Amino acid sequence: MAVATTITAYADKTEDQRAITEMVHQFVDEQVLPVAGHHDHEDSFPEDVVEQMKELGLFGVTIPEEYGGMGLDLTTYAMIVEELSRGWISIAGVVNTHFIGSYLLMKFGTDDQKERLLPRMVTGELRAAFSLSEPGLGSDVQAISTRARRDGDDWLINGQKTWVTNGLLSGVVFLLAKTDPDASPPYKGMTCFITEKEPGASEVPGLTVPPKINKMGYKGVESTELVYEDYRCPAAKVLGGEEQGLGQGFGQMMDALEVGRVNVAARGVGIAQRALELALRYSQERKTFGKQIADHQAIQFKLADMATKVEAARLLMLKSARLKDAGERSDLEAGMAKLYASEAGKEVVEDSLRIHGGYGYSKEYEIERLYRDAPLLLIGEGTSEIQRMVIGKKLLQRHKV
Repeated sequence: MAVATTITAYADKTEDQRAITEMVHQFVDEQVLPVAGHHDHEDSFPEDVVEQMKELGLFGVTIPEEYGGMGLDLTTYAMIVEELSRGWISIAGVVNTHFIGSYLLMKFGTDDQKERLLPRMVTGELRAAFSLSEPGLGSDVQAISTRARRDGDDWLINGQKTWVTNGLLSGVVFLLAKTDPDASPPYKGMTCFITEKEPGASEVPGLTVPPKINKMGYKGVESTELVYEDYRCPAAKVLGGEEQGLGQGFGQMMDALEVGRVNVAARGVGIAQRALELALRYSQERKTFGKQIADHQAIQFKLADMATKVEAARLLMLKSARLKDAGERSDLEAGMAKLYASEAGKEVVEDSLRIHGGYGYSKEYEIERLYRDAPLLLIGEGTSEIQRMVIGKKLLQRHKV
């Protein structure tokens, strides 16, 4: 018996997803790509672009409608991040840490914490950051040295964090600290605190924000250190409240990193997609030996491999997002998506630069910026080596004999 099928059965987007991604795609073409080079060169915060992102509602994409957001799922959000990253990954970075902060709040926050913060986070008036990394830490999160000790009705936080995206301009930072240094295993003694500050202020009582880190790429959006010295945090700002949240910080942050890895995968897809577009255009404009270089088989082979990697990375990213939306564990799939998409992003960008030849090395061409931006994705939200450890461990757990 023949089974009737339609092309819609194979569509990777719903009508609503198509509408919003087309809107973001147009926004990127018209408002982001024309100014990304300038902001990258000057390492200046794209305030004009961020204001437009606020107007489009992009800071409240996943926040429930009851708080003023769109209430969209992770899959749709990942599609939006891909489109933003196609324009400039720094723009996606402004939203990414904000998204992880809102995720932590929505999943683990008390009703009071949600009601107080989420409505302002929806509009982008209050932007979020999250803070795990420390100068001497590397990938071993359980070895953090930041401490929080009880002092009356408050907690006093002391420690130094680094690589905090939006560290200066955020108004709220979700911070992981040790509240029980003697806990065994160590992760049971960690707590997540909602630390608030004045956006843009480099010094507030108990907290100093040193000058931003000077980076190879990922310009425009600031990455900073945060130095906490007897920073006073009320007990009511323990994520989830003291009764439910004390000692739960490690699990909360790891859960958030799972969706963060989907996010990084989407950024890898976006930057790879843009590199492919640039290579396709340049290869049909540039001529050598009397014909466009796209007619040379060597270039066609490169383009074929690039397009295949982009598509494979996108499918891995979408699968991990859809699993999470379905309420399933996606730690294995998110690790695979992050690993493959970040590596593919770097490789596709490099192949695009090779296709551009000498011009690819010039700051006059966009591919040079992508070439500096792509390596960030190999490191953020867990290095490729850490992803392989996660994937290997989870594979053995799922297929235990």
